[in-house]
Amino acid sequence: MSSALAIASVTAVLRDLLNNGVIDHNLSAVVGSDVVVTTLPPDRIDAIDANPADRRSRLNLFLYQVTPNAAWRNVGLPSRDGAGERITNPPLALDLHYLLTAYGAEEIHAEVLLGYGMQLLHETPVLTRAAIRTALAPPTPVPAGGDLPAAMRNLFTSELAEQVEQIKIVPQSLSTEEISRMWAAFQARYRPTTAYQVSVVLIESRRATRSALPVRQRNLYVVPFRQPVIERILSQPKAGDPILPENEQPILAGYNLVIAGRQLRGDDTLVNVGGIPVTPAGTDVSEAQIVIPLPAGLQAGAQGVQVIHRRLMGSPPAPHRGVESNLAAFVLRPSITAPVGVSNVQTAADGTRSADVDITLDPPVGVAQRVVLLLNEFQAAPASPPARAARAYSFIAPPRLSLQSPPANLPPPQSSISVPISGVRPGAYLVRAQVDGAESPLGANALGLFDSPQVTI
Repeated sequence: MSSALAIASVTAVLRDLLNNGVIDHNLSAVVGSDVVVTTLPPDRIDAIDANPADRRSRLNLFLYQVTPNAAWRNVGLPSRDGAGERITNPPLALDLHYLLTAYGAEEIHAEVLLGYGMQLLHETPVLTRAAIRTALAPPTPVPAGGDLPAAMRNLFTSELAEQVEQIKIVPQSLSTEEISRMWAAFQARYRPTTAYQVSVVLIESRRATRSALPVRQRNLYVVPFRQPVIERILSQPKAGDPILPENEQPILAGYNLVIAGRQLRGDDTLVNVGGIPVTPAGTDVSEAQIVIPLPAGLQAGAQGVQVIHRRLMGSPPAPHRGVESNLAAFVLRPSITAPVGVSNVQTAADGTRSADVDITLDPPVGVAQRVVLLLNEFQAAPASPPARAARAYSFIAPPRLSLQSPPANLPPPQSSISVPISGVRPGAYLVRAQVDGAESPLGANALGLFDSPQVTI
């Protein structure tokens, strides 16, 4: 690949090509005056020709536009891996657009020069590597005062001749409107001109990249595409118990999670539950159903579940992530696992009481989770119609997450939660806890009335 000097190198090689043509065809003798080849902007030439003593017949090659090359613009992408490390140096692929303009010091000179210039470019559609090396060869010492500019002396380091693609010269057709707009933008007088596209120039960075080791062996695996589909999430307290939908039977810690759907069984089936991978037993996996125990460490609240079919590939075979199902959601509800305790009871002047209510929850509550205590007045045999509305209260547990605590010192999940309450009328209350919106269930008696857990304030 070429360096950033490639654009200037192409212009220098084309100028050298035209200059050699002027010498080989002895155009100075044909037109009867000196002929020069330049690469100046058109307005600069007008300024030079304003002085009759400096007016000369010339061929001028002007780079008026540079555009991305469509065929090469995506080569080498992506250039960085998932960690942001550079893995390739994608080439900057460019097409160069030139105007070849003829300036005549006398009549007919411009037409003669333009004809010879177009013939030369027509007969040289490709710049060979040898021609590029010759044109860009390091200059030999010249007399004092005649040194080339530093930029010109360094063009031979552009490595233009070593790039993969050869430089091709293609004539372009410009409409009258396009030509008039360009010359108006140049703020120069129009001269006989024609356009050429030179492509492709490949400029590549020299920055270091991270290269993977070569592949020693290639294995080809052909498998049918069978994507698993999750349709419903159900729950089962333990093996042998009824399997019921989530709205009829809550999903609690220690329960079995039952996934119902289509094409669930794969060669190597894995279930991702809230980011925790679970491998089901072979006897618990079928095409329509997967039964897995809820993993330890799963926190209460909304959780996602996904079935993954892994592929055994490599030597020796190792599981690789393959086809994945849709992501289904369920709510893991907390449960109050011990009698509710009350401490620090105080009675206010209006007869209401304040206290600390201690509850034990399963699964344990994470440090960033929000806990709300719900109290509903217990009525063993509610009258119909009731004499008054049953009392109900809600209290938010104090946050355990401190903004000043560094992540490394965060407390672990906690089962025992103490919630301060106030303004509660004395009596017996049903107790519920909400953890991130997931609500603990209540127990019911033989009559179907909620009766546990309770606390007496």
